[in-house]
Amino acid sequence: MDVLGEGLLEAVRLLLTGAEDTWAITGLTLRVSLAATLIAFLLGVPAGAALALGRFRGRRVLLAVANTGMGMPPVVVGLFVTVLLWRGGPLGALGLLYTPTAMVVAQAAIATPVVVALTATALQQVDPDFLPQMRGLGATRARALGALLREARLPLLAAGMAGFGAVVSEVGAAQMVGGNLAGETRVLTTAAVLATSRGQFALAIAFGLVLLAIAFTVNLVVTLAQQRHAVRR
Repeated sequence: MDVLGEGLLEAVRLLLTGAEDTWAITGLTLRVSLAATLIAFLLGVPAGAALALGRFRGRRVLLAVANTGMGMPPVVVGLFVTVLLWRGGPLGALGLLYTPTAMVVAQAAIATPVVVALTATALQQVDPDFLPQMRGLGATRARALGALLREARLPLLAAGMAGFGAVVSEVGAAQMVGGNLAGETRVLTTAAVLATSRGQFALAIAFGLVLLAIAFTVNLVVTLAQQRHAVRR
């Protein structure tokens, strides 16, 4: 209990004073995770819509792949990205390993299957007659699809937030492809791991509390949006 209390006090001190590069680490955490989530959303929503609405051979297999990807261990993703970006790897000439860009790539690979699977599930739950009705009213296919996405906007928002939650809290891939370099690739999760390995438990708890505060804020925004929509309906 004393350690938890010290961790809480340390978290407050870090945030007020900016010691241990707290704000720099927090800022990098947000930039990397938000960029990865945006990429996953831009790739995952169209892919999820195609899997939910399309009728083509192999569709169910791809859905199963997306659902499997939701449970993919981040360290496995980190391993594949590291091999790709390693000096002798296919993309080694780009020199991206141990940079924030490599972390974004790895985290986007983690978040994309989450967004794809949840998007497909959300769109499959919309009234199946919605698109035919829109087309019957004279809407083009693009406008009908846009209307469908607006109808499912809250589940899609939740899919994006689930993707963000999957990457902001992961440590394996971030440490493998980023290297946990001070001032360059150190994020809240890897900073907490490093502090724990050094026996600085109060500092590790402080970083963890800052991470929890970020996760709570994101979920609070989603919850408020969902409740506002429910009241309007």
